[in-house]
Amino acid sequence: MFRNLKLDASKVYLFIEFAASASFGMIFVAASLYEATVAGLSPMQLVLVGTTLELSAFVFEVPTGVVADAYSRRLSIIIGYVLMGVGFLVEGLFPAFLPILLAQVIWGLGYTFTSGATQAWITDEIGEEPANKIFLRATQVGLLASLFGMGAAALIGGTNVALPVIVGAICVILIGVTLMVIMPEKGFTPAPKEDRNDWQHMGHTFKAGIQAVRSHPRLMNIVGVGLFYGLYSEGFDRLWVKHLIDTFDLPTFFGNNQVAFFAVLRVAGALLTIVAVRFVEKRVDTGSPLAIGRATLIVTGLISAAMIGFAISPWLALTLGLCLVIDVLRSIGGPLRTAWVNQKLDSNVRATVHSMFGQVDAIGQVMGGPGVAVIARFASVIAAISTSGLLLTPALFLIGRANRVSLAEEETRDADLNPQAEAD
Repeated sequence: MFRNLKLDASKVYLFIEFAASASFGMIFVAASLYEATVAGLSPMQLVLVGTTLELSAFVFEVPTGVVADAYSRRLSIIIGYVLMGVGFLVEGLFPAFLPILLAQVIWGLGYTFTSGATQAWITDEIGEEPANKIFLRATQVGLLASLFGMGAAALIGGTNVALPVIVGAICVILIGVTLMVIMPEKGFTPAPKEDRNDWQHMGHTFKAGIQAVRSHPRLMNIVGVGLFYGLYSEGFDRLWVKHLIDTFDLPTFFGNNQVAFFAVLRVAGALLTIVAVRFVEKRVDTGSPLAIGRATLIVTGLISAAMIGFAISPWLALTLGLCLVIDVLRSIGGPLRTAWVNQKLDSNVRATVHSMFGQVDAIGQVMGGPGVAVIARFASVIAAISTSGLLLTPALFLIGRANRVSLAEEETRDADLNPQAEAD
């Protein structure tokens, strides 16, 4: 019926990126504020909500991957957006702990239907090289769209904090409905059974990743770094908004529109990130593991210190400044760690190692969340966020060890290239 309405795959991919980024930008500006104020979740409940989401995504990643590999990437993506929208709609309509917990399960399930499937779909449709180019363009489109979504949240959330979550959820559902009409799928070939993403395959991936990592001493340390990044992140992600609204009287130049305040804060963070990323691109040699490792050491140390400062600062201006610093540093740190992992890997194990690092990060988040939740429950939000900052500090030791390995490798390589100089 809708066969003649199918659009060019590249245009559909850019539509997905724009519409999803705008919708999620609208939702995420208000979601934490909504959970802490309208729903009245306690600090412990806020962290458990995040842990439930991460656990759901981790558990559902494999069975939903079977749909994308064995049946249809298009079908998987459509199901994913509809489910994510339904999850956010449940959260926005029912401001209580148990419905919000259920919402995390639904939208975590939906996310796993889209995870990897969208990139695989566009690559199948237009080819690898054109897909690599459109990924860069889509990143720019997504950033602009997210700014648009944040602005929309500020406009509609002034009198009802739940409204951006509800409107954004409906928009996400409409993405799935629209894709039913416009999304083509001509390049998909079902994967052979032995290549599908099942539990056995996941176990094989993890074992293969371990073998690849064990053969690279630098990577063994980076695995530990990834674990500690997972451990620390959940507490801050779920409690920073709660800390701000409970500790300070937020500026009144937006009237009673707290959504607008957090929208402006997020927009400022996004704009600063653009500048910071450009600076790092020019100053860090991404072809050198040692250069990336040293940059990662600085970024990690600053995140830990800024997070502790954010928790204990008695001044709003300093606290907001540290919040922006954390936001920018985390945005820089992600690509740096990806590039760090990617150094000197054989092409046949690259995807496996990256997949394993994603699993390690997820495990860290699931492990770290409950502990921080207990601290928030029986001590304070300040103690919980400070603990999250401290949980990152062991990563500094591991980064230092990895850098020493990289330095030794560079010295050995230089000696091999200049044997005469070494002899002299």
